[in-house]
Amino acid sequence: MNFNFPLLKPLRILLFPFSLVYWLAIFVRNKLYDANILKAAKFNIPIVCVGNIAAGGTGKSPMVEWILRQFEKELQLATLSRGYKRKTRGYALANETTTALEIGDEPMQFHLKFPDVSVAVGEERVVAVPLLLHDRPDTKLIVLDDAYQHRAIEAGLNIVLTDYSNLYTRDWYLPTGDLRDEKRSAARADLIVVTKCPLNLSQEDAELIRQELNPAPHQQVFFSGITYGKPYQLVDRQETVLSAEMEVLLVTGIANPKPLKRYLANQVGSYEQLAYSDHHIFTIDDIKEIQRKFNQLGGGQKLILTTEKDAVRLIKFQQELRDWPIYVLPIEMTFLFDAGDRVRTIIGTFSKQYSPSA
Repeated sequence: MNFNFPLLKPLRILLFPFSLVYWLAIFVRNKLYDANILKAAKFNIPIVCVGNIAAGGTGKSPMVEWILRQFEKELQLATLSRGYKRKTRGYALANETTTALEIGDEPMQFHLKFPDVSVAVGEERVVAVPLLLHDRPDTKLIVLDDAYQHRAIEAGLNIVLTDYSNLYTRDWYLPTGDLRDEKRSAARADLIVVTKCPLNLSQEDAELIRQELNPAPHQQVFFSGITYGKPYQLVDRQETVLSAEMEVLLVTGIANPKPLKRYLANQVGSYEQLAYSDHHIFTIDDIKEIQRKFNQLGGGQKLILTTEKDAVRLIKFQQELRDWPIYVLPIEMTFLFDAGDRVRTIIGTFSKQYSPSA
């Protein structure tokens, strides 16, 4: 269920008492970790944790990919994710025959885009890390994907993300709001990255946000935006260029398609969205629905557009889609104000100087 759907907002308000119960549960849990009653495991390897304190799409996957892109040529990297909505359980390490159903869509995306990176999944990350290191003993840096709120592993460097359009400082706890962890948990982060910012964000507006986040002395705040590449055909990967003459059927199964929709509105003549739930597992009936909706478009120059995350769940229907103009829109995260080199230096220095006793 997408609680951000406008018609469901009154329901979220009615669920306010449940949000207080939820807050109490995570408050007690965090206190148990703070008091060392619940203990976090520490490993003899540098671990970077990328996560958020709000449910929904804050741009974790683009952030993980940014780190992998920066260091894939100089370090033996590994990622570890939960593998949300996969059809398997337990620890698994991606190989040449792996599918999205086995490891989840986001890990599969990492595996396809970064074939030299070890991509693993496991619900219990504290169990999965030793198994990953057993299978890949040359690993020099592990990137934990979406693990900030779990606290079972003590990462050496924590990166917490918050969406420009929904800062955690302005949010409330599930199910009334989107917070899945306490606001004060942001204080555990080393880096706070405000994601999905307008690419023309001014220094003045950035400073106002920085003041609102009120970082601790040990924390640094950065701002990032999304850039889009050339769409490529799902099956044969031939590129195309979006134009004002195009009519597009946008197929999405992601938590927050708003930035994509804003981009598309400025790139094509018109578009119609066919929206599925986040991490939706496509069926042959969905394929038929996509084809039917596409046939209903009236434009002469038209195509189907989807995201990279959705593409790894659609590719199993490549035979059915081979002759259809279905294209994938790649994205990359970019740091504003020329801060990318600073972030790279922070992560690189951490990986070289890491000591488990520190």
